[in-house]
This record gives sequence, C-alpha cells and structure tokens, in this order.
Amino acid sequence: MLRPYIIFGMLALRIALGLALTYTLLVLLAWRFQDRLAFPAPRAPLPDPKRVGVANGEKVEVTMEDGTRLVGWFLKPVVPQPPPTSPTSPSLLWFYGNGETIAAIWPIVREFQPPATAVLIVDYPGYGGSAGRATEAGLYGAADAAYAALVARPGIDPGRIYVYGRSLGSAAATWVAARHPVAGVILESPFTSAAAMARQHYALLPRFILRLSLDNLGRMRQIRCPVLVFHGDADRLVPTAMGRDVAAAAAGPVALVLIHGAGHNDTYDRGGRAYRDKLWAFVAR
Repeated sequence: MLRPYIIFGMLALRIALGLALTYTLLVLLAWRFQDRLAFPAPRAPLPDPKRVGVANGEKVEVTMEDGTRLVGWFLKPVVPQPPPTSPTSPSLLWFYGNGETIAAIWPIVREFQPPATAVLIVDYPGYGGSAGRATEAGLYGAADAAYAALVARPGIDPGRIYVYGRSLGSAAATWVAARHPVAGVILESPFTSAAAMARQHYALLPRFILRLSLDNLGRMRQIRCPVLVFHGDADRLVPTAMGRDVAAAAAGPVALVLIHGAGHNDTYDRGGRAYRDKLWAFVAR
C-alpha cells in the first residue's frame, strides 16, 4: 500500500529538484548576461547625413578616455532669418534608447533639432558603427567624451548646452548633468534605477545578482538646472510612475509632460508637433 506514496514522493522530489535547477540556471544566466539585456547593442553602419538629405549634418568621430572610437553626427544650427546676433549657438547633446542607433532614429533627430541649435549624437560603445563593448561604464564614458567634444567645437556656447536622454539614454543625460555644467535636461520615458526596473520585470530573481546601477533617481537630486520630463501615460515598459518619481526628485525647477495614449516606443508619434514644440521652447527660453 505504501508503494504508490513512495513513487509519488520520488516524483515530487524530482520535480522540485528540476525546478530548483532550472531556477538556479536562470539566476546564473541573468547574472552573466544582464549587460546584454540592458545594452542589446544593435549594429548598423553610420549613414552619411548628406546622402540621406540632412544637408547641415556631418559625420564625426569622438574618442573616449580609454581610446575607444565612437562615431556620430553633428548637425550645424539651422540659422533663421534674420540671423541671431550672438556669434555662438546653443546645442543639444542627444542620448538615445537601448535598442536604437543613429541609423535607426536619424529622421527623428533631424525633425526635432531645435531652431538655431546644434545637435551632437554619438553611437554608444558597441552600438551602430562605434567600437568597444556596451556596458554601463562605457555608456558614461561615451557621455563624458561626447560632452567634451561638444564643448570643444567652435561656435558652441558652453553656457547653453542642453542634454536629452530617452529611456536608457536618460541615465547618460543625468550622468552628464550631475557632472558637468548644462543649461537644462530633457528626459523622455526615464526610469528610476536598474534595481527598480529589475523589481518591475524580474521580480523572481534575487537582488544580489544585479551589478547595474543606472541610478537616475539619485543623480536627479544633484541636478539643479531646469528639467523637462516627457512620459507616455500608457507606458508598460517603464511605468509612468517612474517618470513622476524622477521629476519629483529634481533639485531644481521641473516640468512633467504626460503624452496621452503613448506607450514606451511611440512617444514621438503620439506627441507629434506638440511634443516637438515643447522641446523647442525649453531650449529657446
């Protein structure tokens, strides 16, 4: 009579051991490949701006402190008529999301370039046409190198440098703003931290395996320049509550703009001209 119970117990033990081994394997894989989850690093050749119809653009190279070569675009200011009296122009340093490259988003960069404002955008290490490996340290190193390259360009007003960061790029933007003088910060769909994103999407995994920081919330407390935050109110990847928390943590003046009906990847389409005009007004104020 005991035989069925013994068989059932052995079967239950095997199932439990199988689940434990599967979970352990998942934890090991998550620990090993978390950089790839955060930085998928798509590759794509850097397009020639003039060949795709961006007449005011040029290819540039930026070298990080460790010697890593990054490629990017510099868009000269489109000067209105009559031209401005200042010999220097404001500029916008653009940091894109984790699954993007310049090759993928250049039409958006062209459309959103503020009037009379220069734009610099570089592919992160391991992304697009840039050398190197995609890591959190590499993201910050690229951000510092891009800022230094922009400040060094003739005709750029170092007192009117703005930084724009979308999704993962928000971490690069807050990094720059917490370490360098900037006139303003524009964040689109920002998250609070890597730990908060892990709780949101990988709740079953233990916290101690997380090596990434990406602490936007902590850096916002150090940023005293004006901040403009955009966030879709239907964002399921980075919840709208995170955008609210990031805005609330700003040490200086901040404005939060919710884009009705927008998820994580359609903010440009949903926001349209109203989104663009708010960005332009922020840079031109």
